[in-house]
Amino acid sequence: MKEKVVLAYSGGLDTTALIPWLKETFDYEVICCCVNCGQGNELDGLDRRARISGASKLYIEDVVDEFSDEYIMPCVQAGAVYEHKYLLGTSMARPCIAKRLVEIARKENAVAICHGATGKGNDQIRFELSIKALAPDIRIIAPWRMTDVWTMKSRDDELAFVNAHGIDLPFDASHSYSRDRNLWHISHEGLELEDPSKAPNYDDMLVLSVTPQKAPDKVTDITLTFEAGVPRTLNGQAMKVSEIITELNRIGGENGIGIVDIVENRVVGMKSRGVYETPGGTILVEAHEQLEELCLDRETMETKKKLGSQFAQVVYEGKWFTPLREALQAFVESTQKYVTGEVKLKLYKGNIIKAGTTSPYSLYNESLASFTTGDLYDHHDASGFITLFGLPLKVRAMKLAENEHTR
Repeated sequence: MKEKVVLAYSGGLDTTALIPWLKETFDYEVICCCVNCGQGNELDGLDRRARISGASKLYIEDVVDEFSDEYIMPCVQAGAVYEHKYLLGTSMARPCIAKRLVEIARKENAVAICHGATGKGNDQIRFELSIKALAPDIRIIAPWRMTDVWTMKSRDDELAFVNAHGIDLPFDASHSYSRDRNLWHISHEGLELEDPSKAPNYDDMLVLSVTPQKAPDKVTDITLTFEAGVPRTLNGQAMKVSEIITELNRIGGENGIGIVDIVENRVVGMKSRGVYETPGGTILVEAHEQLEELCLDRETMETKKKLGSQFAQVVYEGKWFTPLREALQAFVESTQKYVTGEVKLKLYKGNIIKAGTTSPYSLYNESLASFTTGDLYDHHDASGFITLFGLPLKVRAMKLAENEHTR
């Protein structure tokens, strides 16, 4: 009986070419596994494509709710944004996918897991760190780094390879953006984006959204409610987190929300440029932050912002299944107990505008914040506070003046 390999299968040309290549190079039985994190119609026709390419089996694993609840929401609650712009759409999904690949590999008694990530990107790190953490005994095959046996260097080479094996597929060698899509976002790389001096060709690129210029010339009102940091309703309707994100993607996309053009620092040491569409995620993160403004005290907010940045770094670098991520998430979860309330927003041509936030746990006290004197605040108390708060500055200035005088 042949040994088995589980292939992370997207149905694209790269992973389709890997099926006959794995069989010929290692004499493996190839088990394909497509992990559905919300790719939409990209899953159409995968079963037939995998089988005609030589796979003995295809698993299509629906993890949309798991992805939403166990990966997206911890990042939203942490305020995890990499380099102030990237909402971690691909970064969050890779450990979720790797976990299911390991589960299928165990089920099939496979000796190896293969992925099609390139040797220049972050995804190879995210997949492999996750697999090592969950299944250190399983071999990892990364063909794009195995240049002695993986000799294909372009889409033309891959197309010629599958055609030579009698595999008729609906692909051609024409160039297009390199994209990654899931429930949270879609990313675009390649073509004119490889030159930072060029503007993105949004008319040809965008999938989930329109540009702000093409968004309707009218305001869209939305209302979100949260319980303990988790969204529960959208416009008065109770929904699962995945359903809320799906609907926010539609609404946000129509209003030109969440399109960012980023030059980011990859883990492997190079800079790369990409355009990310994250319409629903951008709205959800903004709404959650607005509720936290009311519910969290100053010192907790300051600490959470610092750790949120570290959380983003950990996730971006593929270190999801680590004690550090668990510890950071435990802190974040402890801050969410009272992040409950309602957030109203107005969407207009790429902008998210506050329209009122309420919470039963709001720390905002109108009596304290008002310009009129309230019962809880005596203006005279500020004098002593400022004296003590400014004491180090005063002592330093006195010492400098004393030394200057003695010269």
